[in-house]
Amino acid sequence: QVQLVESGGGLVQVGGSLRLSCAASSTLTNYNLGWFRQAPGKERKFVAGINLNGGNTCYSDSVTGRFNVSRDNAKNTVYLEMKALKPEDTAVYYCAARRGTTVGVTRDDFDYWGQGTQVTVSS
Repeated sequence: QVQLVESGGGLVQVGGSLRLSCAASSTLTNYNLGWFRQAPGKERKFVAGINLNGGNTCYSDSVTGRFNVSRDNAKNTVYLEMKALKPEDTAVYYCAARRGTTVGVTRDDFDYWGQGTQVTVSS
């Protein structure tokens, strides 16, 4: 079992940037990783995913070109670099880990979840 802890959230103005981190309690080398977000009153949605060695990434349409997911397996950490932030990016952001060989894109694909970090984009 792996425990995940997100950090790096906060309040940022429209057009600003943030980098989220997600640190694991143990090695992540056997896990595909993902980032999801959940806005108030809405369901949790996929944002970005990255495979075991970082060679394959995918993004939701709403963040493509603005967000970048990366991982450092030596540090057991996954990152989400967010740029050109918009008010609609406001949400609690969660990282998740998935066993297996493919990148997951749905909530049910993932086995372990962090507690989330709040990102608020003010206009």
